[in-house]
Amino acid sequence: MERKQLAPGVHLSYDPAEKLNRCRISIHFTFPARRDTATAHALLPLVMERGYAGCPDMTDLTKRLARLYGADLTVDGRPMGANRNLCISVSGIKDRFALAGEDLCGAYLELALGVAFHPCIRQGAFDPEAVAIEKQMLRQSLEDELNDKRLYCMRQAARVFYGDSPMGIRQEGYLEEVEGLDGLALAQAYREMVDSAAIEVMVLGCTPGQAQRVEQAFLAELAAVCRRPRAVAPFMAMPRQQTVHKTEYFDMVQAKLCMAFTLGRPMDLKEMAAYRLAMALYGGSVTSRLFLHVRERDNLCYYCSSSFQSFTGSMTVNSGVEPGNAARAEEAIQEELADLCTGPITDQELEDCRRGLIAGLEGVEDSLGGLESWYAMEIIRGGPITTPAQARADLAAVTEDQVRAVLRRFSLSVSYLLTRKEGPYV
Repeated sequence: MERKQLAPGVHLSYDPAEKLNRCRISIHFTFPARRDTATAHALLPLVMERGYAGCPDMTDLTKRLARLYGADLTVDGRPMGANRNLCISVSGIKDRFALAGEDLCGAYLELALGVAFHPCIRQGAFDPEAVAIEKQMLRQSLEDELNDKRLYCMRQAARVFYGDSPMGIRQEGYLEEVEGLDGLALAQAYREMVDSAAIEVMVLGCTPGQAQRVEQAFLAELAAVCRRPRAVAPFMAMPRQQTVHKTEYFDMVQAKLCMAFTLGRPMDLKEMAAYRLAMALYGGSVTSRLFLHVRERDNLCYYCSSSFQSFTGSMTVNSGVEPGNAARAEEAIQEELADLCTGPITDQELEDCRRGLIAGLEGVEDSLGGLESWYAMEIIRGGPITTPAQARADLAAVTEDQVRAVLRRFSLSVSYLLTRKEGPYV
């Protein structure tokens, strides 16, 4: 992966990905999350994906993608700690596979730049009809959150855990604000993003000449923008606190338990390999303690897994349990963490987790999506960019003591339970 700066706050990354038969052009906008524009930024990707000035009709856009041998256009928004990332991505087969010698890369480039810099804004506002349709979709998604009890429990735990901190600004937006959004407010949020976000252009699977063409076309678009780039928010972490227990009651068969742990300080990127192996050992794999002990041996959970968020220095454990087993499950989850910190770790379980992670990293470069996800995360995290090969080597060198050292830093902050009223856990 080659990366160079094109302008202040703007970079281009390029990987020829010669072994793959597809290419991909993506434009990432990364910017600090703001409470006052959170719902607009949740709605923005939905509206932008409907088309752009050169192809404003969604049906025509779908037909155009089909004519490009089934090319894909996606516009996604995602949280990155106290930042938000909006990514516009177009992918399809490489030019050499075109049956009639079409300039496919040029078409992908036009689509990506059109969506990014020429959205359907007229008289300073997005199309009211498109905004109304996508507002209804966003509203329904927010209203349906309660129907997915696992998702609802995770989000409720996060809301208690992060509170009013920048990391707690909801990526999905706020239901009570959806109705008040209009095309003008959405256009203002879009312009602020283009003017101030850090921008990463990723060109994957193209020839060097095509990559140069992408760079020149992008710079031409950028020249028409009055940029005032702002720095992205740094890594953050919630302080340690006395554990907060919250319980909500529903008419449900399977209870949901989400536990949020904090490091108490931002993580050190140099320890990323140790955190990866620690999560796999604790609850991030089928050979983990939570899976083999809490779920399989003790039969306390239908599922039980852990995940680590590097941007926020936090770990979450999610589980589905019998209502009567919730207290025992929470205790067992904490006991497994304590045992890893102080008790024996066998060579077999450590190596099983290590091999599983390394095998997964060996597949990163087998798809454009894997490549983009990997390098986009590396870039947004900041610091030296680690290749998958370097990450595999780092994992191979992680010791048992390093795993224990990172796990000992976690402390439980929030335990959030959804259960039946007659359940004994209160």
